[in-house]
Amino acid sequence: MAKKPAGLSHLAADGSLLMVDVGVKPPTVRSATAQAIVRMAPVALRELQAKNLKKGDAFVAAQIAGTLAAKRTADLIPLCHPLALTHIDVRCKVDADDAIAVVCTVAFVGPTGVEMEALTGVAVAALTLYDMCKALDRGITIERIRLRRKSGGRSGRYVAPGP
Repeated sequence: MAKKPAGLSHLAADGSLLMVDVGVKPPTVRSATAQAIVRMAPVALRELQAKNLKKGDAFVAAQIAGTLAAKRTADLIPLCHPLALTHIDVRCKVDADDAIAVVCTVAFVGPTGVEMEALTGVAVAALTLYDMCKALDRGITIERIRLRRKSGGRSGRYVAPGP
């Protein structure tokens, strides 16, 4: 029988995948914030800000899409637990003349973390911005999707280094 690699809770001793049993873990307040950068041509960003897109307000669409995605993470990521999230906040902020910072913060009281929900929310919000703006710029990029911070649970607090 193979030995379970340290720190890989989704692997059984025989190497097969498993959904971690969190039923015995005590519930704690947990939160996570993820961020992505959406980069596009300055002219496309100006049109987005002016709400001149044929599809409508891209910021509102991204906020709704990110919220729905965070709520549906367990439907998308095979080994995630379905969670009754207590808070979701998706924000889009113009960060430069060619960039938007998309941030998703998620909170929950329970036995497992919410990092995947925050990451899924921010990824889908960023993809929605791409979809809404692609007619103006096919070269849009989605960059640096990452966990910015998390709190709660056994591992405690994490804050990513850098901006």
